[in-house]
Amino acid sequence: MPELNHSDAPLPFPILIGDIGGTNARFSILADADSEQEHFPVVQTANFATIDDAIKLALENSKVQPRSAILAMAGPVQGDEIPLTNCDWVIRPKTMIANLGIEDVLVINDFEAQALAIAEISDEHRQTIGQASGNMTASRAVLGPGTGLGVGGLVHTQHQWVPVPGEGGHIDIGPRTERDLQIWPHLEPIEGRISAEQVICGRGLQNIYHAVCAADGIEPNLKEPADITNHALAGTNKQAEETLTLFVTYLGRVAGDIAMIFMARGGVYLSGGIPQKILPALQKPEFRAAFEDKAPHTELMKTIPTHVVVNPLAALSGLAIYARKPASFGLATEGRRWRR
Repeated sequence: MPELNHSDAPLPFPILIGDIGGTNARFSILADADSEQEHFPVVQTANFATIDDAIKLALENSKVQPRSAILAMAGPVQGDEIPLTNCDWVIRPKTMIANLGIEDVLVINDFEAQALAIAEISDEHRQTIGQASGNMTASRAVLGPGTGLGVGGLVHTQHQWVPVPGEGGHIDIGPRTERDLQIWPHLEPIEGRISAEQVICGRGLQNIYHAVCAADGIEPNLKEPADITNHALAGTNKQAEETLTLFVTYLGRVAGDIAMIFMARGGVYLSGGIPQKILPALQKPEFRAAFEDKAPHTELMKTIPTHVVVNPLAALSGLAIYARKPASFGLATEGRRWRR
């Protein structure tokens, strides 16, 4: 009978690795510690009733069958039934062990996986914003605007990197400028408040755009986040341009807050689907200006580097790094690992 296991022993190879987001699920398999990952096609979560169905399809054409699995998912990991924040899937490790032939399952937060990825990220997989270089052995933070807004930390100790999960995307965010005060009344609150995720994610782009249009007294004519960013980057729609400028400004403010919380002298990394697509906007002055505008610590903030992660499979890479050498990381497994 599968049961919770508090062991920190390495998971047995081969290991199925999964990054489960609100929209997409990505899987790979790691045959052993020296092998390259075998990547499977990206799965649309809406096309499958359960994660088990998606895994079965992914493994159909694989010559390697996993003995264990490490899954990173969007949301807090609690109990034997783990719902995703922005998706209808529920991860049930005991069912996976019973039905998929897997003997050991570890489930962690998706931004722990993103934090693991930035522990050993190469220059080719990051695009630096601004001039600060930072201390490469110091603590770091990662933010990921995509379907939602994920936040994680990577704290450096004497011998290990410790990934810190959280739900930082749901912190409060408020207006600061006169223009913000014009726009804010048109943002829709959730239970009386505006969280960072309400404005810094895909639907956040839409929320800002609709609020800008309402403040300007015009009807919005752009429907999807991609339409807004495409028109903004092309300079063909005034409200879309302002929306994107506000988006990167608000992202900069929150990224700066998170940098101070973790004292992330090693840098703040922007992951997820959106930053790679709006890199030209992030490279303009507004993002760094908002990031550094943290009086009385503006001078400190100027020394903290910011990067965009340009590896679309960063979370899978982070999980593979952990799978190969778990002793290098202080990853908590209590209450999150199940064995047959």
